[in-house]
Amino acid sequence: MIPWTHLGSAQIPNNGGELKFSQRGDEFSIRLSGIRGELMNSRVYNSEKVLSELGCAHVKSVDNAQVLVGGLGMGYTLAAALKAVNSTSTVTVAELLPEVVTWNQGDLGKCAGNPLQDSRTKVHVGDVAVLLSTQEPTFDAILLDVDNGPEGLTKSDNNWIYSEAGLKSIYHTLKPQGMLAIWSAGPDYLFEVRLKKVGYKVDTRIVRARPGKGSKHTIFLAKKS
Repeated sequence: MIPWTHLGSAQIPNNGGELKFSQRGDEFSIRLSGIRGELMNSRVYNSEKVLSELGCAHVKSVDNAQVLVGGLGMGYTLAAALKAVNSTSTVTVAELLPEVVTWNQGDLGKCAGNPLQDSRTKVHVGDVAVLLSTQEPTFDAILLDVDNGPEGLTKSDNNWIYSEAGLKSIYHTLKPQGMLAIWSAGPDYLFEVRLKKVGYKVDTRIVRARPGKGSKHTIFLAKKS
């Protein structure tokens, strides 16, 4: 068996741990120190793809649509968002760690079709919360693949996004009839209640990590009413 080769690491701010980036043949992996298993693998991305397809379904034919992707990861959410919108749209991807952007600019980027090279892509290196706090109706769709969802693993600061205060701020950042789509490692009934309390119309979908198999992930679809 081909051994894993360590390619790089990135320190998450505020003692969030260390990401370790590795390659084995044409397969890439990102792990979090101290956590068993992988955070991301370049061969497992179906739920990230579906996140974008569902979150952007309402803007497919909308000219000059503005989409925000929170979390670059391995680029699959961004790539699917670009496929889901038309040629006049802009997709902004916010990534906290510059190292992750650099990894996607290299060989890892080929896995998702090099979405960072698309002319419709804008990159914001920094906390996505900055873009979610403007209180201005800016985005037609917001796709959040940040951490593990409402039950975060890597950064306690992410908790604000999933709090009532954070969800209210996101609500004001969406345009009328805008869609907030959130990836989660699992279901969370109390989070659904929180979304509804803020004023979203909520739907949830269960999606497999691979088409028809693999772990079951949850996608929260929250529409601004």
